[in-house]
Amino acid sequence: MRIDRWLTSHLGDRSRTYFQSLISSGLVTLNGEIAIKRAMVSKGDEVEVTFTEKPIIEATPEAIPLDILYEDSDLIAINKPAGMVVHPAPGTPNGTLVNALLHHLDGAPTSDPIRPGIVHRLDKDTSGIIIVAKNSLAHEKLSEMFAKRQIEKRYLAIAVGTPPLEVTIDEPIGRNPKNRQKMAVREGGKRALSHIKRLETNGELSLVEVVIETGRTHQIRVHLAHLRTPVLGDSTYGSSGANTAYGALRQMLHAQSLSFIHPITGKKLELDAPVPDDFRALGKKIC
Repeated sequence: MRIDRWLTSHLGDRSRTYFQSLISSGLVTLNGEIAIKRAMVSKGDEVEVTFTEKPIIEATPEAIPLDILYEDSDLIAINKPAGMVVHPAPGTPNGTLVNALLHHLDGAPTSDPIRPGIVHRLDKDTSGIIIVAKNSLAHEKLSEMFAKRQIEKRYLAIAVGTPPLEVTIDEPIGRNPKNRQKMAVREGGKRALSHIKRLETNGELSLVEVVIETGRTHQIRVHLAHLRTPVLGDSTYGSSGANTAYGALRQMLHAQSLSFIHPITGKKLELDAPVPDDFRALGKKIC
């Protein structure tokens, strides 16, 4: 049974829409991982729910400017600025990418009340490309392409220290057992695969390119921290001393490019997002 249906049937004093909003907000985990609505529950699974008194069940349109990299009748690609949350959640009901998209598209492109058209995500303080489906068919096909690793995702990061010239990290990632708000390389986690290439270094900081084949929560940040070369500005997994020394106010991680076959037209798309000013300024200290 789908997890939203299972929760409704076992905790019937609340509606299915209520539980869908909790799932969309990342407040439901299945076997230690953040659940998605289409996840299936089986005997022996462990489900954890964080309840809220006033769940967000519908995002509202807001006239927020968008940096549009590409748009057609089926999808739209946005260069998301650092500091923008992708979808509404408790504590951030407004000012999100979804609020802006609802205004731009004059309504929701899919039936999901919280993540309409969203097929992948970026952390609040990560800048760069994010794709949004504009209809249900494109949403279904794009979701399948991400699941099957048919979309190449390339990132730029400024790392503290000097990582290897080229390295592939194939280390599983799961919830940190000591702090469930954090992720960690751990036995029993989900497979996470990152290809890291050092582009420039000055011995203290390095500009790196990262291609990820999986999309685990905080994957690049966790894998670079695992190498002992964390992302500069990362307050969760990074070096507070380096963050202060270089005045990095957010994690220096940028989703630079996406390459994929258009799910409807079959056309090859290669999309690039220019790096933001704060990233560029710190990058000049390396090159």
